[in-house]
Amino acid sequence: MPHKVMTVYGTRPEAIKVAPVVRALEESPVLTTVTVSTGQHREMLGQVQHVFGIVPDHDLDVFAAGQTLNALMSKIFTRLDPVVAAERPDAVLVQGDTSTAAAAAIVAFNRQVPVVHLEAGLRTGDIGSPFPEEANRRLVSQVAGLHLAPTSSAKANLLLEGIAAASIAVTGNTVIDALVHTASQNVAMTDPALNEVLGTGRPLLLVTMHRRESWDSGLAAVARAVRRLAKQFGDWSVVLPLHRNPVVRGAVLPQLADLPNVLVTEPLPYGEFTRLLAACRIVLTDSGGIQEEAPGLGKPVLVLRDTTERPEAVQAGTVRLVGTDEERIVEETSRLVTDGSAYARMVGAENPYGDGRAARRVRAALEAHLGVGARLPDFAAPVPAPAPAAPASSAIAPADVLAG
Repeated sequence: MPHKVMTVYGTRPEAIKVAPVVRALEESPVLTTVTVSTGQHREMLGQVQHVFGIVPDHDLDVFAAGQTLNALMSKIFTRLDPVVAAERPDAVLVQGDTSTAAAAAIVAFNRQVPVVHLEAGLRTGDIGSPFPEEANRRLVSQVAGLHLAPTSSAKANLLLEGIAAASIAVTGNTVIDALVHTASQNVAMTDPALNEVLGTGRPLLLVTMHRRESWDSGLAAVARAVRRLAKQFGDWSVVLPLHRNPVVRGAVLPQLADLPNVLVTEPLPYGEFTRLLAACRIVLTDSGGIQEEAPGLGKPVLVLRDTTERPEAVQAGTVRLVGTDEERIVEETSRLVTDGSAYARMVGAENPYGDGRAARRVRAALEAHLGVGARLPDFAAPVPAPAPAAPASSAIAPADVLAG
């Protein structure tokens, strides 16, 4: 009888990264799959499910505007537990570092169901940055029996924390699998203003920001920097798909509302965002997923954070940490705009995150974990050329200090 794997997700980034795995599990002759959406992100989640043709078997519908993290996790505990009890899966797979992942892992652990952690081993070494993600992923690692690390450095982090090597598989990141799938589709833009911007052929700066740790003053500083850049480089277009959180909007919109070359849009469906990412020249973001996706499309990324749990692209040279300091953001972005050699160095760096076959390695690792198959060889990223030392203000969190 096939073994049942339950995949639990609730946010758009989770859905993007589990979608290739769900599709791979559906092709397994020895596994069956059941999918559970917590609905942590409601509107944005549905967009991704549509792109990949996934209809969840269970929808917990936990979203509520303005609810606290504790209220959110309480709902997930209460609503997921009876689903796990009824379905009786042989393993529960969670992805990354969200409240959904942490709560679902604990529910499964308390039901004595093996926990499988997709994208395991990412660390900044600072439990408050990013918040609450760093704590969430560490919690999941404590209860997981199979750790699906995207890179060898993520595996090294887990080994430093005492995780047994036999329980770790290096798979590459499934976001690259998702990107390959989506980039092959001819996705139409639904926003006429965005179509107009893309139609001009002007160079494009893509900006995204939403991190909680930046709410106090960081978002406003980033917005001021973007305003200065838009005025300084008037022949460029700036597109900012803006998070719906009112705190984010209150910090950003007043700075950018009157600039003719800045387009602020609603959050974009995944397929449209992928097309925009492919069309842009430079990315400013505090998103973890975009740090992985943009290198896959040859786009340089300036990360609006002081730390990153994804050091590989920094070491490869396609990503640079700039934090939320207004002056530094303007300086580093201006360098990429005006210095062709600096731009070429970042564009030419190889993507260390995957080869588009991560989901196959995940499926094989699950089959081996459940005793019905064998693993595939671990993913091996390209070895980056030696890079100049990072500025003192950057915190890349190398593997030997990530145990925290």
